[in-house]
Amino acid sequence: MTRRPRRNHTPMFKAKVALAAIKGEKTLAELAQQFDVHANQITQWRSQLLEGAADVFGGEACPEPTAPTVDVKTLHAKIGQLTL
Repeated sequence: MTRRPRRNHTPMFKAKVALAAIKGEKTLAELAQQFDVHANQITQWRSQLLEGAADVFGGEACPEPTAPTVDVKTLHAKIGQLTL
């Protein structure tokens, strides 16, 4: 039995397959045969799409790291001391 070389699918292809799985018009076996991927892979891509769908609409926004607050007056005083 020969093994098929590892394939890397594009994100666009993964999204297309996952959306087809979510629609439910075809069974996983039919989708697996149509797109030439394993049914378990389709299930995994579908679950990843459903988990990440909330982020598309601004669900849980990642808090941006805030810059440490800096006292501008002390920095200007330090610059003045260094120039002297």
